[in-house]
Amino acid sequence: MKKSAILIAALISAVPILAAPPQGVSTEATKAANAEVAAELPIADQSDFENANRGFLAKIPGDRILNEDGSVAWDSHQFDFITGAAPDTVNPSLWRQAKLNSIHGLFEVVPGIYQIRGYDLAQMTLIAGKTGWIIVDPLTTPAPSKAGLALANKTLGDRPVVAVIFTHSHGDHFGGIAGVASPEDIKAGKIQVIAPHGFLAESVGESVIAGTAMNRRVQYQFGTALPVGTTGHVGGGLGQKLSSGDVSLVPPTRSISKDGETLTVDGISFDFMDAGETEAPAELVFYMPQYKALHTAEVATRTFHNVLTPRGALVRDTLKWSKVIDAMLAKYGAKSDVMLASHHWPTWGSDNVKTALKNQRGIYRYVHDQTMRQANQGATMHEIAENIGEPDFAKTDFGVRDYYGTLNHNSKAVYQRYFGWWDAVPAHYHELPPVEASKKYVEAMGGADKAFAVGEKAFNEGDYRWAATVFNHLVFADPAYEAAKQWLASTYEQLGFQSEAGTWRNIYLVGARELREGNNVKNSISTANAKVLSGIPAVDLFDAMATRFNPAKMQGDGGIIRFWFPDRKEAVSIDLGKSVMFPRREDYAITADGSDTQITISRAEFTKLLMRETSPMALIRNKQMIISGNDALMAIMFMALDEVNPQFDIVTP
Repeated sequence: MKKSAILIAALISAVPILAAPPQGVSTEATKAANAEVAAELPIADQSDFENANRGFLAKIPGDRILNEDGSVAWDSHQFDFITGAAPDTVNPSLWRQAKLNSIHGLFEVVPGIYQIRGYDLAQMTLIAGKTGWIIVDPLTTPAPSKAGLALANKTLGDRPVVAVIFTHSHGDHFGGIAGVASPEDIKAGKIQVIAPHGFLAESVGESVIAGTAMNRRVQYQFGTALPVGTTGHVGGGLGQKLSSGDVSLVPPTRSISKDGETLTVDGISFDFMDAGETEAPAELVFYMPQYKALHTAEVATRTFHNVLTPRGALVRDTLKWSKVIDAMLAKYGAKSDVMLASHHWPTWGSDNVKTALKNQRGIYRYVHDQTMRQANQGATMHEIAENIGEPDFAKTDFGVRDYYGTLNHNSKAVYQRYFGWWDAVPAHYHELPPVEASKKYVEAMGGADKAFAVGEKAFNEGDYRWAATVFNHLVFADPAYEAAKQWLASTYEQLGFQSEAGTWRNIYLVGARELREGNNVKNSISTANAKVLSGIPAVDLFDAMATRFNPAKMQGDGGIIRFWFPDRKEAVSIDLGKSVMFPRREDYAITADGSDTQITISRAEFTKLLMRETSPMALIRNKQMIISGNDALMAIMFMALDEVNPQFDIVTP
C-alpha cells in the first residue's frame, strides 16, 4: 500500500478525541445515583444529631490549633461549608455523616467523663479521677491533644494528668501523647501509660516497618492534601480529617495482658476486655462500673469499619470481631447506661446501647458469613463482592453504613484472610505486570484511539467503573497520553462524587488530582521523626532499617556488628551478609565476643544520626560514638541501604 493510501486510511479510522468533561461538575448519572441514595435512606432522621450535640460545654478559642513551628494543626472553620442539603457532588449519606463529624468542642458524656471531639480524626476522652485526669487516646498529633486538655482544665478546673490509656496500636490514638504527658513525668512515675499487650510491637510494625508506603497510601485514604470543599474533601467517615504535625510515641508502663483484668486508676475502676485481632492487632475495651459506661475503643463506632484498611495493614478477623462485640453485649449491654468510643458520639440508654451493639455485631458477622457462604459455593472474590447485598438493619441504622469500610471492600478482605489474593483461576495466578498488560490490552482493542473511544462511550453512558479500567490501561500503556489522563481524572471524579464512603471518595479524588496536577504533595503527617524513633526498641528500629537493605549495593562479605546503647541498656547485633541484614536483640550484660565491629552510642545520638542531624565523623570526633574492630563495616551497612521515596507514583507507572 502506498504511503498516501495508508495516511488516508488512518485519517478515516481516527477517532475524534473530545475535550475532557468539565472539572468539579456532577454528570446526570451521578445526580441520579445520589438522588436514589437520598430516597432510600432516612436522611432527615435527627436522633444522631441530638446525640452528637448532647452535653456540649465549650469550644477551643478560635477553633484553630497551631503546631510548635506555627503551622496549622487543625482549623474547624474549614468545614463551615457543610450545611444544608447535600450538593450534587457529594453522596447525601456521606454529607450527613460529615455534618455529624464536624460538630466539635468539649462535651460531657456523664458527670466525670468528658470528650474532646471534632479536632482530629479521632477524639480524646478525659475521665476525672480522685486527683487528676485519666486520658484515653490522645489523638494523632500533640497540638490538638494539648489544646483539648487546656480547654478541659479551663472549663472544668485544673487537674494534672495521672494516666494515659492507649486503647490500640493505631497512630490516631497514641500520636498526640507528647501534648498531654512529658517523657520526664512518665519516667518519674507521675503518669501511668496503659496499653493492651503487644501494643508497642504492633504500633512499630504499622508506623515504622511499613511506614513509608503506608504514609503514601494515607494520602489517598484520608485525602490529606485534597482541598476541603464540595468537590474535594468533605470527611473521612470515621471522622473529618487527620490533624497535621509530628506523631509521637512512648512505650507503655503497664500492659493489660489478660481478658477480664481489672485495674483501679486514681480511684476509678476499669474492667478490661481483650479485643486484639479485631480493629487492631493490639486493642482493648473497658467498662467503668461506677459510671455504668462502656468504652468500645474503635471496635464499635458509628460506621462500618475497615476489615482491610486502604492504607494497608494486616487483614482483620471479622469472626472474632463479631464475637468480641457479642461478649461486650452479653457482659455489659444491659448494665451500660452509656456507650462511648474513640470516634463519633456516644449512645445513651441501655436499650439503645444493646441495639447498637447488636447491629455492630451483625454487620461483621454478616460480611464474614455471606462471604464464606458464597466462597464455599465456588464464587470468586470479585463475584462475592458484587453479590453480597446489604443486611436489612443497614437500611435504618446509619451506624453500620459504608462510611469508612464498605461491604464490597470488606468482603474481599474476608476472602483474602481465608484464601489469599488468588481466586483459584489459573489465568490470574501469574498475570503480566500492569504496564506490560496495559500495552497488550490497548493493542488488542485496536490501538490507543479505539481504546479511547471505548472509554469515552462508557463515561458518557455513566459506566464509570468500565471507563476507569479502559482509561487506566491507556495511561499505563502510555503515561504521556494526556487526553487519557484527563478523562481518567474525570472518571475518578464521578466515582468519588457517588461514593458513600469517605475513604472511597478520597481515593478517587486524590487520584484525579494527581492525574491533573502531578504528584507533588508533601505529607502533612510525619511518623519518621525523632519522637517516634526514640520510642522504638532498638531491635525493632534495625528491623525497619533491614527492609531498606539492597543486596546489589552490598560490598564485601559483611560481618557481625554489635551496637551498644548505654543510655537505654540495649544491645543489638547485626549479622550483615551479602543478601540479608539480620538484627538480633542481645543481652546488654554479655560481652561482644564474636563480633567484628563494636559500636557504642546513645540512642539519642543514634536518632540524630538517622535524622541526618549529625554525621558519623562528627560523632566520632566528639567521642559520642566509639567504634572498635572493623571500623568500615558500619559504613558498608549504611551504604547498602536504599533511600526511600515517600512520594512514589500511584496513578501513573
